[in-house]
Amino acid sequence: MIQTVLLGDIIELIGGGTPKTSRPEFWGGDVPWLSVVDFSGDRRWVSQAERSITSLGLKNSSTKLLEKGDIIISARGTVGELAQLRRPMAFNQSCYGIRAKAGVDQDFLYYLLKKSVSDLRRQSHGGVFNTITHSTFSVVSADIPSMAVQKKIANILGSLDEKIELNRRMNENLEQLGQTLFRHYFIDNPDAKNWKKRSLGEFFPVKTGKKDANFGTKDGKFPFFTCAQTISRAPSCSFDGSAILVAGNGDFNIKYYTGKFEAYQRTYVLIPHNEELLGFLYFLMKKDLSLITGGSRGSVIKFITKGMIENYRVELPDDNDLAAFAPIFSELLALMSHSNEQIQTLAALRDALLPKLISGEIEI
Repeated sequence: MIQTVLLGDIIELIGGGTPKTSRPEFWGGDVPWLSVVDFSGDRRWVSQAERSITSLGLKNSSTKLLEKGDIIISARGTVGELAQLRRPMAFNQSCYGIRAKAGVDQDFLYYLLKKSVSDLRRQSHGGVFNTITHSTFSVVSADIPSMAVQKKIANILGSLDEKIELNRRMNENLEQLGQTLFRHYFIDNPDAKNWKKRSLGEFFPVKTGKKDANFGTKDGKFPFFTCAQTISRAPSCSFDGSAILVAGNGDFNIKYYTGKFEAYQRTYVLIPHNEELLGFLYFLMKKDLSLITGGSRGSVIKFITKGMIENYRVELPDDNDLAAFAPIFSELLALMSHSNEQIQTLAALRDALLPKLISGEIEI
């Protein structure tokens, strides 16, 4: 039996807070303290936070300690980001903690909220969806099936999220392996003392995207690389090839892609002259990013310039030796690309099933 309810009637909403930053004894303890930067993106679970507080900070502020399995949602700034907690964690006032009341499965509630946020974003198209308040949950209705059906829905969607997470962890392991091998071949190699310095500009032209951030569309055909960690979609493309993508500001993240794509105007697009060197150049860029951006001089920069990339010099062997080293890095990148394709396929399946299962269009 399906019941139509208001979200506010089936959840406990918990407010967060921030201990006084002027009190050092409140910070750096063993209580993780979440903000939206810790759970933005598509990952279901969050288990770590950039910052932590002490039990004294927890006691002497308005923040609360959420339980394992509780849900956190960003209410301001980047609105509507969602995650479930792997362990007890505190959080700031720009978020709400959400706990299911009796009769509602906590895992089902996560997916119900995911659909509700998606609906709110769609309804506000052309308007502004810039905050979530207590009253937001009082006006959003939802259809709630029996507990048995709730658990089945959560299990189906959860199994897809678990497979996605396994692929992400495999990619993280492959990234670490690539960095280890890079160090072995290019840093610890005794022949490195005989190599000459070469500029990155020898290996690729440094181009930038031409589109602004508003160019992206939810149902776009092509990947749209911005300075964010997540990849958006675009209705058209300006690039076609095997490329390294470098965020020109923000966290300066580095990605790679093969195929047709679009890029934001502050994203650098590096398409190697020799495609076989893509993997090698990707791991080189990852390893030396802080040096490329001037970190070795102790400076703090807000954005990367074209010259920082193309004029960066590093000791490297000649082209023949590079060609001998390149295949192993290309293979690692191919494995990571295959895993990313699986992630995209599984995420698309999950996102297609989510509204149909929640609404009852697909019965289980």
